[in-house]
Amino acid sequence: MITYVAVGLLALLSMSIPVGIVLFLLGFGIDWFFSSFPLIRGLGNMVWSASNSATLIAIPFFVLLGEILVRSGVATRTYAALDRWVSWLPGGLVHANVATATMFSATSGSSVATAATVATVAMPQAEKLGYDPKLFSGAIAAGGTLGIMIPPSINLIVYGFLTQTSIPQLFLAGLIPGIGLALAFIVMVAIICTIKPHLGGERRVFPLADMMRALVHLLPIILLFTMIIGSIYNGWATPTEAAAVGVAGAFVIAGAFGGLSFKMLTESIYGTVKITSMIMLVVIGASFLNFTLASAGLGQELDAFLSGLGLSPLGFILVVVVMYIVLGFFIETLSLMVVTIPIIVPLVIEQGYDPIWFGILMIVLIEMALITPPVGLNLYVVQGARQSGSMSEVMLGALPFAIVMLLMAFALIAFPQIALFLPQALN
Repeated sequence: MITYVAVGLLALLSMSIPVGIVLFLLGFGIDWFFSSFPLIRGLGNMVWSASNSATLIAIPFFVLLGEILVRSGVATRTYAALDRWVSWLPGGLVHANVATATMFSATSGSSVATAATVATVAMPQAEKLGYDPKLFSGAIAAGGTLGIMIPPSINLIVYGFLTQTSIPQLFLAGLIPGIGLALAFIVMVAIICTIKPHLGGERRVFPLADMMRALVHLLPIILLFTMIIGSIYNGWATPTEAAAVGVAGAFVIAGAFGGLSFKMLTESIYGTVKITSMIMLVVIGASFLNFTLASAGLGQELDAFLSGLGLSPLGFILVVVVMYIVLGFFIETLSLMVVTIPIIVPLVIEQGYDPIWFGILMIVLIEMALITPPVGLNLYVVQGARQSGSMSEVMLGALPFAIVMLLMAFALIAFPQIALFLPQALN
């Protein structure tokens, strides 16, 4: 049955069928071929139970928050401000790509939205200032992945919902690894551009007065992040309520900078509906698929297979890492999460690992999937914003950052406190 699911998933995805529909079709196939009783009779209940959760209401709120910030012009001003603060480093404006992605990750909760935001703003600067297109675009694709690590993260919300794990604890656990990855990306760019200065374009130093004036465009994002996360950890709001507070704050910021209009509002709502519908179709489809897989006995089959390998806990987790890296080449990231979590997480907990720690490790591996071909979504988003050059340039440019992510995954395995320090300290 494991072979059937893997081959069926890849075959259907190769036909360009929407991911959510693929998951339903696989569920129907398992019902017909592997189940002794009609599981389809539970479809209605599964659809209702998978979507009837107050936790999931946070998803459209966080998507709307990011849409407002992007469409109101806040992204352009933030990018220009960070340009004045980080372009003196080896690599110049490439660091502004990473820094802007980091700041928007702290509000949007979506990697694809973050990558699209930064790419739209940054790409016109690359050719004008003579930057290497590979490194410049690769940094945007990699920086965008931080949107699912740095809180608030839509993927962490989905992980918490599926595993019944504390979302505030997951948000705390993702903070140090997320910031660590952002700093590691900056260091990687600086090293590459120190060895090969021509890749980084011109290093620019701005007067201190200009740098200080630019802070006015950074403070709104910082305040918005503080308001969202602070309200959660002070006990003033749940993650869902904090998301609503964030949307209100985004409206205030857009209005303060003259970006609030009826057109902006309608485009933001339309974008939110599209993205949320896609996410919910995947979540519901995966819930039905997991229901059929569990009913048909895949969990026991997989458990018996892994137990038969006689692996130690460390060996087991390394096998899981390899599995996610390989699957990430072929399966869209949210789908990969929701399909595997109900099967893998119980086995991980049986091995004695903390589910919060594993959630962060999984997110790092999912981030790698966003920038590894052939299905890396951020690669296509950045290439679409470029409108010139080849996809291979974006892939090559993202490769050093994928190596950084792999190193972070091994660091989390060797030093779990990287993820667990904040949740345990503030528990």
